Amino acid sequence: MTDPVRLAQRVVQLLNCSRNEAEHYIRNGRVSVDGEIVELPQHRVSDERIEIDTRTPPGEVEPATILLHKPAGVDAIEGPDPAVALVVPASRWEDDPSGVHLLQRHFHRLVPLVPLEREASGLMVLTQDRRVRRRLVEDADDIEQEFVVEVEGTVAPDGLERLRDGLPHRGGLLPRCSVSWQSENRLRFALKGVREGQLQWMCGQVGLRAVAIRRLRIGRVATGKGPNGAMPPGAWRYLPVGERF
Repeated sequence: MTDPVRLAQRVVQLLNCSRNEAEHYIRNGRVSVDGEIVELPQHRVSDERIEIDTRTPPGEVEPATILLHKPAGVDAIEGPDPAVALVVPASRWEDDPSGVHLLQRHFHRLVPLVPLEREASGLMVLTQDRRVRRRLVEDADDIEQEFVVEVEGTVAPDGLERLRDGLPHRGGLLPRCSVSWQSENRLRFALKGVREGQLQWMCGQVGLRAVAIRRLRIGRVATGKGPNGAMPPGAWRYLPVGERF
């Protein structure tokens, strides 16, 4: 048995590359030890079988941003049933079009953003990327969100116009927004600066009761559709490089 060495050192020997390149191959999940991907350059190896995927040039590991279809009854940010617990390798959407190589490090220190009520469902964002976090926190009131709301009741005669024009709320007026019927009991909202409980309150002001809320889109990013239909509740996909909110 040979003396144990760092995996990065073994990769340097096998590829005749720099230590920096070797560490990039490992951190990008391109190196396996006896058939198991190892992402830690300091992992010790001796006589194990080392395989290296050199088809993709080594580069810096980009922080991950994950788009989850949150089911109703799951806490988005705080609570006993956090949505982040759903983000595991096995629940990745089979039609994820991003092409991002799955890494174990992508599931560490994910920050949930853009609140969504526990009983609502739909798109939510979890990220390791400070740039995404800054965009969704600092520019939150400028980013349009789209929802579908199932309602009960009879809408007031001028109800849609009042919703669109901006209802009086907490001493001011809500911003103008887009509201339209999708079916006889389903409204589509596209609005900015939405706050917790706002959609339920807005519906109540025009004689309706919101019974289910689903977020379809944040900015330009939607839940996603693939060959087998929309991404289902509980599944997630990566935000591809170049896709912006």
